[in-house]
Amino acid sequence: MATILLSAAGAAIGGSLGGTLAGLSSVAIGRVVGATLGRMIDQRLLGAGADAVETGKVDRFRLMQAGEGDPIPQVYGRMRLGGQVIWASDFQENTTTRGGKGAAASAKVTEYSYSVSLAVAVCEGEVASIGRVWADGEEVSREDLNMRVYPGSADQLPDPLIEAIEGAGMVPAYRGTAYVVMEDVDLGPYGNRVPQFSFEVLRAEQPGARDYEGDLAQLVRGVALIPGTGEYALATTPVYYGDPLGSQSAANLATPSAMADFPRAFEQLTEELPGCDAVSLVVSWFGGDLRCGACQVRPKVEQKTFEGSNMAWQVSGLTRGEADQIAQVEERPIYGGTPADAAVVEAIKHMRDAGRRVMFYPFILMDQLAGNGLPDPWTGAMEQAHLPWRGRITLSVAPGQPGSPDGTAAAEAEVAAFMGAASAADFTVGDGKVTYTGPEDWGLRRFILHYAALCAAAGGVEAFCIGSELRGLTQIRGSVGFPVVEALRDLAGEVRLLLGPEVKLGYAADWSEYFGYQPEDGSGDRFFHLDPLWADPQIDFVGIDNYMPLSDWREGEDHLDAQAGWERIYDPAYLDANVEGGEGFDWFYHSPEAEAAQIRTPITDAAHGEPWIWRYKDLRGWWESDHHERIGGVRQASATAWEPGMKPIWFTELGCAAIDKGTNQPNKFLDPKSSESKLPKYSTGRRDDLIQLCYLRAQLGHWAKAVNNPVSEVYDGPMLDLANAYVWAWDARPFPVFPNRDDLWSDGDNYLRGHWLNGRVGARTLASVIEELCGRAGLSDI
Repeated sequence: MATILLSAAGAAIGGSLGGTLAGLSSVAIGRVVGATLGRMIDQRLLGAGADAVETGKVDRFRLMQAGEGDPIPQVYGRMRLGGQVIWASDFQENTTTRGGKGAAASAKVTEYSYSVSLAVAVCEGEVASIGRVWADGEEVSREDLNMRVYPGSADQLPDPLIEAIEGAGMVPAYRGTAYVVMEDVDLGPYGNRVPQFSFEVLRAEQPGARDYEGDLAQLVRGVALIPGTGEYALATTPVYYGDPLGSQSAANLATPSAMADFPRAFEQLTEELPGCDAVSLVVSWFGGDLRCGACQVRPKVEQKTFEGSNMAWQVSGLTRGEADQIAQVEERPIYGGTPADAAVVEAIKHMRDAGRRVMFYPFILMDQLAGNGLPDPWTGAMEQAHLPWRGRITLSVAPGQPGSPDGTAAAEAEVAAFMGAASAADFTVGDGKVTYTGPEDWGLRRFILHYAALCAAAGGVEAFCIGSELRGLTQIRGSVGFPVVEALRDLAGEVRLLLGPEVKLGYAADWSEYFGYQPEDGSGDRFFHLDPLWADPQIDFVGIDNYMPLSDWREGEDHLDAQAGWERIYDPAYLDANVEGGEGFDWFYHSPEAEAAQIRTPITDAAHGEPWIWRYKDLRGWWESDHHERIGGVRQASATAWEPGMKPIWFTELGCAAIDKGTNQPNKFLDPKSSESKLPKYSTGRRDDLIQLCYLRAQLGHWAKAVNNPVSEVYDGPMLDLANAYVWAWDARPFPVFPNRDDLWSDGDNYLRGHWLNGRVGARTLASVIEELCGRAGLSDI
């Protein structure tokens, strides 16, 4: 054989060289070299007598561990930290063998892999959550690490895996220390070594701090889940777009986690807002004309090329091929598509199974772009504003404009066209599916009734809104009364047939709409136009989308609020005083010029002593009073159908943008695509997370005080049901993938100064940190 021959040859050559090397004779060295070469030839030619090959074998492991006296970090807010190993199991060696059989077989190869279980102390507890995890600087899925989190609570128990290895009663619970246990971690991806781990930690304000009662993690009991669009944004199942050639791309898997985007974002919501047990599920269809008689409300898709291979898009009987496609700007859709019905059902079931109460919130987005060529009913111009607010939908010519059909039978006909003819009987509810057999119109009734049926198919929801912020529609007058209000009453009855008696029904009115309507025609009329709806037996709550201003702050020190002694816009007492005071309660500006000069007109009602009818902020006055309309300025003898304290108020939306002076106009937002994009009054436009926090503390904190929230004698509950105050907004796309992935979503830039809570909830004010530190040291006079 080549091994024997070359070994002999090597010995002969070595003998001719003479001498020694490191104690070996040159003959021996020659024999080794020759035998090695011969063995390589044998393996190549014959495959016989080959030695086994081993790969991945590790003889020694090194593991960084905690040292006695090492400091334990203290975290305030959100932080990324490394950790210290406080326990580790023995390394587990696993082998896989292949080859090595038969005369002509290749060398037997044994591959070694290793795994280990370990506990890593992260910081002092108690923490709200440990979120993202990085290994050697790369974000990894927590599911791949088989990771359990111990927040450092005072009652946490020892980890069962560690107890199983070390013995019962031999393992500390590490109370007061936040740590993680990672079970059977595969070390192969890290070169068969333990990588350097780091962890995202969120630690909110702790009990005992003076400011703790203002912690959003405890105050916020409900959120609105947006964006309301995205074909599979609400799916809990990972969905993949497929093409005819067989390739696939993920539709809703934007994070390293194996979880779909929605359940990951919902997990973050659960961790960061533990007091939140109610979610408003926003789902959108699209309107394209401010003239209600010409406005159809339809579901739409983002694209028509690819289909969800394991969840085909279908909404209200429409398939992807049949649905309209959303308009594009710069080759990107201006909105995400309407969520697939199957995705909506999955989201409802997921939240309900997690113990959350779900309020369904149907939402109309207007999608007409610049250059639409549609007559503007408000101005008479030959183009409507691009991407306007749904509250601007009105008649073909708006009330108060020359030639308006307001107050006539023609207005009723336009309203009827907008509402459509669908009825509850047109929907068949199955298990997770809905079939529609009604007329082929795309009116508001089909939109609302479809989702009532879908909620029933999903197993039910806690509450359902029959519409939201239709301000320009509810103020339309027919030949008698307000036709949209009557249409909503009829719609509520149809929704009740689909959802049953247990589901709470309501309408989400704009804050400028809920309390009444005063036409700007000099008539002196003052209507409580929504009272027939609020008093209707099918309606269970008065919904208000609350974006009422809490400040009138200007730059400098010479404006009225600074002169009144308030030192800064963030002062809790200043904002609290304006919840039931200030603009919209004590005074108003009668013109833009008066506003610029701060000429404030007091709100009074000298004739009848009912100033609350002019105050949109006077919830208590409106709620606990009989309502007498003023026709031609004359107070009517008979009250409306509303009875004092008859139903609770829900804040179906509540929020403020994270922008300078956001409390001046909490309803304002920045979105370059929309004609509604505006800064709050007198804002510099800089990002300001603190003002958002202060606004929510003021609103929720004010109404949480019993003295401000009277109890009804009719239903024996508070006027304002804070368990159903839905803060705008929590995004169904997990943070920080949203807002960072601008390749996936075009609205990420809006986050910086927008209404989002994601990524902001864990923020700590400097004051709260100082108060906590001083409290730990026993200092209270700060």
